[in-house]
Amino acid sequence: MAEPTIRVAGNPRPLAVFDVRENQHEDVLDRVERALDVRLVRPSVVYGEHGATEGFRTSNDTWVRIERRQRWRISSAVWVGLEAAATIRGVKKPEWFQSATWIDPARNVVWRADEVELITAPVVGDLATAATLPDSWWSGLRESLAALGAHPTERVGMSQTHLTKRITEVFGDIETVVDEWATAHTDLHWGNLSTEGHVIDWEDWGVAPRGHDAATLWQSALPDPQMAARVQREFADDLDTRSGRLARLLQCANAIRAAARRGSPTPLSEPARAAAETLLAELGNA
Repeated sequence: MAEPTIRVAGNPRPLAVFDVRENQHEDVLDRVERALDVRLVRPSVVYGEHGATEGFRTSNDTWVRIERRQRWRISSAVWVGLEAAATIRGVKKPEWFQSATWIDPARNVVWRADEVELITAPVVGDLATAATLPDSWWSGLRESLAALGAHPTERVGMSQTHLTKRITEVFGDIETVVDEWATAHTDLHWGNLSTEGHVIDWEDWGVAPRGHDAATLWQSALPDPQMAARVQREFADDLDTRSGRLARLLQCANAIRAAARRGSPTPLSEPARAAAETLLAELGNA
């Protein structure tokens, strides 16, 4: 969807996006406290990368995540992703308790606040920390992803159309039909995994190619060949299937596209190019 514009002296410019890191919104925090009957511990605030989300510890020893979206960008599936994930069993994740949502005409956004279980374990965050994780962490994550993969859902996390589009944009007209699908988190990187094995941030989960989550984690490990090999070894049952190879090729395409937009290589793009050559050969598209 094209970004809406306003015109000033005949020249269009994008509407300003409300950034929770920079713009005053104490009234929003007050409303969250009233709606959820909690007190937000203001100094505990943690901001999301793009200024769209923030999180606070609460007086109830819980965590409140607040998100703003422009009204024209509301997606029904994403908007209730965290709430819908409460039905999933066998996955180590924060428990969801309640939410509040409302339109803010003055800022032209919609707010959503969710109260969830407070997870005190830090996120893994980077490859250096990932290298210290014990074998039990890896086995626990395998169990969580296996339980998630078996969970029935009508939600779509990654469609065949999107996968084909992204891969062919980079690698040309190759065969991309996925033969196995499973429910996935769809954003499984080191920042969404705790050192105790919790999987967090459930906005986008849904059906995706088998191995999609392991492929996403593998891509985020590419700058460290040993860690990338560890991910591939731990999730070989999924990643060594046709769908798993296509899921990895998609991640390679994403890394290469990101470097092309930037105009220079990234820590992910060069190892992604090398990995893609092997994947294309294995898929019979070399």
